[in-house]
Amino acid sequence: MKGVSVRKIKTICVFCGANFGKDVVFVNAAYHLGEVLGKRKIDLVYGGGRLGLMGCVSTAVARHKRQVLGIIPSAFTVNNLVGETCGKEIKVATMHERLLTMMELSDAFIALPGGFGTLEELFQMISRAQLNIHRKPIGVLNINGFFNGLLSFVDHAVE
Repeated sequence: MKGVSVRKIKTICVFCGANFGKDVVFVNAAYHLGEVLGKRKIDLVYGGGRLGLMGCVSTAVARHKRQVLGIIPSAFTVNNLVGETCGKEIKVATMHERLLTMMELSDAFIALPGGFGTLEELFQMISRAQLNIHRKPIGVLNINGFFNGLLSFVDHAVE
């Protein structure tokens, strides 16, 4: 279509939990997302380590010989808090620097189930998009309705 630009996504940033969650379907979906990214030759930027859903996504992407890049605050490397990253790592000083690095190195963002850290990262990217700091796609993978309540709240807030 004339006037429509299509952006090729080469690197996607995934926000998700460092735990597996309460439903095995979260684990399966995280692994499947990593498989899809790998098969489509899309590289991964994420929070680093091999714990929980983050480990599922990163391991699956790495199996397809795609670049896996973990962005880890230095405080998390003490006592190997997040486990070993299955790709390259960039150590940063703060959580803020972590988010800025993720934003800079990614073409798009997707959130899977997670806790407050996942939500904070998701909303930071949404806020930055609203402020025209970036123009990159943002999505949620609403596995088993995990984000239903949040999406209802966002609809309410927009009204």
